Amino acid sequence: MVLSFDEYRDKLLGCWVGKNIGGVLGAPFEGKRQVNQIDFYAQDLSNGPPPNDDLDLQVVWLAAVERYGRQVNSAILGEYWLSYVIPNWVEYGTGKANLRAGLMPPMSGMVDNTYRDSCGAFIRSEIWACLAPGHPEIAARYAYEDAVVDHQGEGVYGEVFFAALQSAAFVERDKRKLIAIGLSYIPEDSAVSRCIGKAVACYDGGVEFLEARRQIHKEAPGTFGVQSCPIGAVPREDPPLEIGRPGYDAPENIGFTIAGWLYGEDDFGRSLCLALSCGEDTDCTCATLGATLGIISGAKAIPAKWADPLDDKIVTMCIDKTSGGIWTPATATEFTDRIMGNTPMFLGQKYCDVLNRNGYTVSCREGQDLYCQVPDYLPFINGGGKSSLPTVKELCTRSPYVVQYDFPAFHVEVDYEGSVFYRQDEPRELTLTVINDIAMNEQQWARVAFYLPQGVEPQTPVSFLLPLNNLYKSKAVVKFAFVASAAAAPKLELLADISLEGRHSSGPCKITLMCEGQS
Repeated sequence: MVLSFDEYRDKLLGCWVGKNIGGVLGAPFEGKRQVNQIDFYAQDLSNGPPPNDDLDLQVVWLAAVERYGRQVNSAILGEYWLSYVIPNWVEYGTGKANLRAGLMPPMSGMVDNTYRDSCGAFIRSEIWACLAPGHPEIAARYAYEDAVVDHQGEGVYGEVFFAALQSAAFVERDKRKLIAIGLSYIPEDSAVSRCIGKAVACYDGGVEFLEARRQIHKEAPGTFGVQSCPIGAVPREDPPLEIGRPGYDAPENIGFTIAGWLYGEDDFGRSLCLALSCGEDTDCTCATLGATLGIISGAKAIPAKWADPLDDKIVTMCIDKTSGGIWTPATATEFTDRIMGNTPMFLGQKYCDVLNRNGYTVSCREGQDLYCQVPDYLPFINGGGKSSLPTVKELCTRSPYVVQYDFPAFHVEVDYEGSVFYRQDEPRELTLTVINDIAMNEQQWARVAFYLPQGVEPQTPVSFLLPLNNLYKSKAVVKFAFVASAAAAPKLELLADISLEGRHSSGPCKITLMCEGQS
């Protein structure tokens, strides 16, 4: 399927107009456990819309794409977090603290992060969908790289789900198909999947909406609506809503978003107000739903009742503008046009025809190709262009203690074996895997050398030379063990240097470990 320039632009603009509408609508009710009976904005908008943090983080990601293009990854996004994003709210702050301590993503999103399953990632899905319209497999992969900087588990699944769904929404209108496409990219047994399934089951079963809200909450109880309440002052409902684990908020809020969409019966305003009525993280649920509906319908179909009071304006609040380097749009139209200028570079000539005289067109996937594809080939069969890298769905289920490094001719995975800690005078093992970049289409020999700080003694060789074939799933695996004495620093920084024999290609991987019980 080919998406014309004008159609793409209308849907892209619809995304950000809808995102802005939903964020403004839901903002006054954020963090409250209550049923909100609202049918329009509750704020005075005569002086323009209030700041919308659900949108402006994605302005920062666009700046990263403008500089690095398709090379952008979790490490680069982590640098942009530290340089340009002001807030230190819960998972945001924990992710940034872990990055400053030297912990690479996905460990930065996991370690000591109570809010790793919260909503701060799924609200950032749209930028990847908009840069990869009709290519959910691309949008989902970048959404994963984004989410793991400050989330893990359910928080990551939420962004991957919506990025895939919203990318597919550029070429598919059917709600059920879009939900199924999004679900195909995340684990079937995840709480996000269960809450989405509960929303669908309630709608299909004719369950009254507020009862559906209750059932979705029961499926994966969150705490976003009670975080400002002492235990004795938690809002009471009859029967009472269960209080979940702190920070476990993405699953039910995603379920509320889907419920508003289904029960809203394609009415833009009614759908958003139903999502809002569920309470909890209302600016996130409404903003994500508004963006999704805006992509499907396009900006021209968004009712003027909702769009006109905001006058296309965007107001940011999370971006550090004092250091330079980040352009901030004043309107949704400006943001749309800036994204459109980057799409051909991001997707490449394979999918963008930039020579079309009426503006470039985008070649999109359609039908079954929109779903997550997990190819199954015989291991060690001829590589023949088959990627040995994990699919997005496989990445979602991989240990957060596996850090990936990408170099031109090979990829490296460092497995911390379930922890960032070591104990003095006790053996500690790491696993390092080198994967041939199939695009190079050559057999190699990989040399792996470890360099250790003072007080660290190796228990295995420090240098390895291993064959690195280009067959499907072929890898070079190194098990490295060491012992750190009391003379070692509380924070260890080991260096693994990987090179290919007979080539200039090489790449360093810094491995950071903390002494358990020390600071």
